Amino acid sequence: MQEEKRGRTSNVQLPKSSRPIRMGIVGGSGGFIGPVHAIAARMDNRYQLVAGALSSNPETAKRAGAEWFLSPERSYTSYQDMARQEAARPDGIEVVAITTPNFTHHEIARTFLEAGIHVVCDKPITTTLQDARDLVQRAADSDLLFAVPHAFAAYPMVRQAQAMIANGELGDIRLVHVEFVMDWLTRPIDQTGDGQAAWRTDPKRSGPGGAIADIGTHAWHLAQFVSGQRVTELLADIDSLVPGRRLDDNAHVLLRFENGARGTMIITQVAPGNDCGLRIRVYGTEGGIEWRQDDVDVLRYTPTDQAPRLLSKGNSGLLPESYMMTRVPKGHPEGYLEGFANVYSEVAVAIEAKREGRPVDVPLFFATAVEGLAGVAFVEAALASQAGGNVWVDPGRYIRGDIQ
Repeated sequence: MQEEKRGRTSNVQLPKSSRPIRMGIVGGSGGFIGPVHAIAARMDNRYQLVAGALSSNPETAKRAGAEWFLSPERSYTSYQDMARQEAARPDGIEVVAITTPNFTHHEIARTFLEAGIHVVCDKPITTTLQDARDLVQRAADSDLLFAVPHAFAAYPMVRQAQAMIANGELGDIRLVHVEFVMDWLTRPIDQTGDGQAAWRTDPKRSGPGGAIADIGTHAWHLAQFVSGQRVTELLADIDSLVPGRRLDDNAHVLLRFENGARGTMIITQVAPGNDCGLRIRVYGTEGGIEWRQDDVDVLRYTPTDQAPRLLSKGNSGLLPESYMMTRVPKGHPEGYLEGFANVYSEVAVAIEAKREGRPVDVPLFFATAVEGLAGVAFVEAALASQAGGNVWVDPGRYIRGDIQ
């Protein structure tokens, strides 16, 4: 029924690039996220990784560059040198992925934007609103792409849910509930030598938000992306439940949406038994949907007054937005790396259109610097709600800059 309504088939795909996009990466030699970017970008044969500033330590950079098969002259120890030298090369990089700790994002992104290079930057894009606004303005002024890899929004069945809601199949949206529940910080590993935990709970390196910035920004983006509704007010109760931890590891947030819908966010990194428990539920007057990352290829859809239906990735009858994010036939699972790859593929379509001076001819949904700014504003608004005694706060004021 849905397929006939849209007049499309399961053959819908993102258009291919005419040649690989030359890509560089900053960071990546220590944490897990750098290799994720590198693998995901190359998954669809749209990018060629040709340069990197993988570490500021010369020996580490040399070793990592060799492991990633970078030419020695394009394995840098300074992102400033990388931006300057790559911008001067006729075969220089066209886009850079920034995979470093939060506090470094602004300076690195600004440097590459000034060099005329597109940017893909991990969230949160900065640790302050002022810096986030600066990147939004610089990207706009230079007509460069600035993408934020909210990969959870690029799963096939999340795109199916978003398209169904946009088509009105759930009717008027009433409720939006998002949970992102993890357990990796249940113990005080940030205080006992775990490097990844240490910087994520250090306000100097992570910024003012802990869990709300690290995973809460994903939940924040997903709630609005899938529902198609903007949050106009939030009320947050934020805690650091592990003694001695400097940043929050747990948050409960109430949401009010522009159309009058209500919602909740549960964000925690101290819930034993949960590796990466992301779930979204949206309910409208004509039905509801539920998607969980632990059953990534299935969307539970319940029309009002009817029995629940399980829609699964790759089957007939889905919407083209789902097929565009699908690589393998039904029954073969797709997940985290593929979600990142979907973001990179959409960015590639946009880069090629700019390269050829033509408009983009397919709908693209990757998050930009504007959504990155909204994520930073969410963190600030949630902290302000907590500091004010758990009061309602308009996050839009933090985006607009009209706060006292």
